[in-house]
Amino acid sequence: MSDNQNGTPDLPTGGGPRPEPLRFFGTTWVDHDHGYTARRIAASVGSLAAAAAACLLLRFAYEGIQLAQTGSFVPLLVVVMFAVCSSLAFRHTWEGFTKRPDPDRQSSLRGLLAVGFVGSLLAYFFRSLIEAPGEKLHREEYETALQDHKKRTTRRTGNPAKRRRRT
Repeated sequence: MSDNQNGTPDLPTGGGPRPEPLRFFGTTWVDHDHGYTARRIAASVGSLAAAAAACLLLRFAYEGIQLAQTGSFVPLLVVVMFAVCSSLAFRHTWEGFTKRPDPDRQSSLRGLLAVGFVGSLLAYFFRSLIEAPGEKLHREEYETALQDHKKRTTRRTGNPAKRRRRT
């Protein structure tokens, strides 16, 4: 059975940890089922298309600056700004797939990530070629939670009151 909205499988309602859904993938990353491969292909193609459209938009903005005849310093400054912000956004997004980002740092980098959106889109594209973006982090956390749950719920065998005493 699956939820019709996002294709995520209905998991048992019993105790234990539940996997955290990923954007565009739901919980299909757990068993790589319910269209996981198609979703990865769609995420790759979509993020690459969005990055290409963003580059085209930036090209139009650059041509607008050229038409304004602002000199050579302003277009150079714009190109350097977008290159630096995109590379920082790529690195930050890529690291966010392997470890949880600090919320305070995330909020302080919001402007930089907005300017460097092309880098974030490219990071999403390259990561979706390997796995669902964030899958490794979520899988590690989910497996750790499963092991902890198993340790907590494993019952001892035998009656400890009948245990032989050492002398």
